[in-house]
Amino acid sequence: MTDIINFRQGSTDLLSEYDEDEKKIDFIKSRITELFNMKNIYFLFGSGTSNGAIPVMKDLFAKVKANVAKLAKEQSALFDNIKLKEETDFEELLGILYSQKIFLENLTTPRDVELNNCKKLIAEIEKTIFNEINVDIETYSKILEVYKKFYQKVSLRNRDLSRINIFTTNNDLFSETALDSININYINGFIGGLNKFFNPAFFNYSFSKRMDTSIDKYEPVENMVYLYKIHGSINWIEDKSNKNSFFDISEVVSKNEILYKEDNNVLIYPTPTKQDKSLGSPYTELFREFQKKLLEPHSVLFIIGYGFNDSHVNNIIHQALATNSSINIVIFKELNDKIKLSKIDDSRVFKIWGKYKGKKINYFDFITDNFIPDVNQYKSSNDILSRFIENIKASK
Repeated sequence: MTDIINFRQGSTDLLSEYDEDEKKIDFIKSRITELFNMKNIYFLFGSGTSNGAIPVMKDLFAKVKANVAKLAKEQSALFDNIKLKEETDFEELLGILYSQKIFLENLTTPRDVELNNCKKLIAEIEKTIFNEINVDIETYSKILEVYKKFYQKVSLRNRDLSRINIFTTNNDLFSETALDSININYINGFIGGLNKFFNPAFFNYSFSKRMDTSIDKYEPVENMVYLYKIHGSINWIEDKSNKNSFFDISEVVSKNEILYKEDNNVLIYPTPTKQDKSLGSPYTELFREFQKKLLEPHSVLFIIGYGFNDSHVNNIIHQALATNSSINIVIFKELNDKIKLSKIDDSRVFKIWGKYKGKKINYFDFITDNFIPDVNQYKSSNDILSRFIENIKASK
């Protein structure tokens, strides 16, 4: 079967003038490079960016379903009786279960059996999700290398332009591991030294370096990104130990301490009904940041590996298109009729999908290798420094 390459702006086929696949790929790259000149660049990552190490939503839901079927009959029946708008919407599923849990906990006449079944079901779902996501990243070196290459390409921008902002529904630690390994600074909303606590105000901060020792003159550090994990993370836990923090959420830094415990409230899905305001807050603040960024003029949002299964995220994107005339949305995915954006003929919406030489052009590795421009203006000097460090290590 012949490979087909698709690039549409609204309903317009932008590749109709090209016959050769190589020229089609070059044209797509040139248009993406143009979009990279916009002041504000945002990325939305879905589970597809970690595909191969972390199951995509459909496969993860199937795993949860299989494990739930092994529970007691009453607990599995509770799961089967829940009707979801979207079959793989964990946010809705856990939201329903936590609502039921809170309801049962506050009855004047206790219904302990029902409450216990609800708790057991929640624990099984969250444990399955956690175990499937908490992988040994080093064993998935190919996927990690794609992340590293992506961040190496996008992290350095002209200081007059905004830093790159990454919004991700992923709970894994591929981004953090990649950023740490290539010495790129990132802000993820947590501050502190030995103990890191969530504070959304930190998203308004930036790293700067002093230009002159005699006067207070600074300029922004260029190699940095902002990372927003809008569905939480496997290394976020409820933590009330810091009395000076309104947000009772801390970040576990040591990989050896990232463990699932029923009473530890690992934050891996935005279910504001979980406990109280403080646990609802990270998601509220993170979604607010996403919404605020998409309203910035002269912005572009690149969507990679996202299946459009989160109604909250989808609504924010739709609202941005309705209110921000200068935003552009680039979707690396073939959209089906269930996705609203597939039916919208809007010149601000670009859609890219298909195959080239047997490879999916809308997959993260192909996008990183072929479409993402290298905005590192100091690549040659960085290569020299990297080689020097490698040679020093080799000589020991």
